[in-house]
Amino acid sequence: MADASTTSVIVPAFNEGAAIAAVVAALKAGAPWHEVIVVDDGSSDDTGERAREAGAIVVRHPYNKGNGAAVKSGVRHATGANVLIVDGDGQHRPGDAQRLVSRLGDYDLVIGARSSATQATSARRVGNAALNWLASYLTQRQIPDLTSGFRAVRRECLLEFLHLLPNGFSTPTTTTLAFLKAGYSVAFEPIEADRRVGTSKIKFARDGAKFFLILLKIVTIFSPLRIFVPVSVVTFATGSLYAIWTIWTQSHVTNSSVLLIMLSVVIFLVGLVSEQIAALRFESRR
Repeated sequence: MADASTTSVIVPAFNEGAAIAAVVAALKAGAPWHEVIVVDDGSSDDTGERAREAGAIVVRHPYNKGNGAAVKSGVRHATGANVLIVDGDGQHRPGDAQRLVSRLGDYDLVIGARSSATQATSARRVGNAALNWLASYLTQRQIPDLTSGFRAVRRECLLEFLHLLPNGFSTPTTTTLAFLKAGYSVAFEPIEADRRVGTSKIKFARDGAKFFLILLKIVTIFSPLRIFVPVSVVTFATGSLYAIWTIWTQSHVTNSSVLLIMLSVVIFLVGLVSEQIAALRFESRR
């Protein structure tokens, strides 16, 4: 069982001057953390100064690089055996932090899974539900909250996937899928999230497509056949049904049917090759 004294808390923050001091103070009052690191991601307000005054170690980016880049900087500067990632907007309750960390003895990654009622808007809830469903299908594991940024993780495991993390707002998505597909133990701990201070940096319409592409990218890296086989089956079925229809109505098979069937075979073979490449990735890791 992990505890606070072995855990570095990382708080990525961009223009969170209104909330960051209270977040740091609450964290330090709640448990004897190994260290609290606030990564000021090129804020134009006094986020860094307020965090330092509250007792945090401040790592500052000279310009805004993105939430993922801030997390990566925090992980590189952390010296604890475990890492707890907390948003700097005040929505995560410090009282839940020790509960997540305490489960690291049995799990490699523990995610604070928010109830749908505490997520910001109806559009956000619908979008997150769709992402959760797709991720659950791709990983064959029930995922109640794919995008929660509140998570505790063993630092040595996270370092293994640090190069995969994008600089934008999809670090939670990437780490969750990477850990699941790599065979690490992942737990989802129910939490309640408070309303954030200030306005969200994520825009549903702009960032939704990015999350979807990241899902496909990570699963293609770790389990390609979950993508290639369904596409191949659909293509083969379409070509076969079209061939049957043209034989019935025109007494011959069209070139389109043959091309679709051949395409399905090519897609399946590419999937097999990709699966072998994914297996070699893990062999080299071990």
